[in-house]
Amino acid sequence: MNIIAEFVKSKRKQLGLTQEDLAESAGVALTVVRKIEQGKDNLSLTKVNQVLMLFGHFLGPVNAKDYETGNH
Repeated sequence: MNIIAEFVKSKRKQLGLTQEDLAESAGVALTVVRKIEQGKDNLSLTKVNQVLMLFGHFLGPVNAKDYETGNH
């Protein structure tokens, strides 16, 4: 989850958004954004995707071999 945490935090800051702004724009609770950025691993995939969709991304299957070689 740390890759997602870093991605969301970086994108949020690039856009000049607060965690509160991001939560409101994504339609999720502030605690969801905080948990994502803290790298918590017990999150709803639906909620994570709601946040990622604001940046044009979503969670999906990645081939383990591609992930290990950095082709993700």
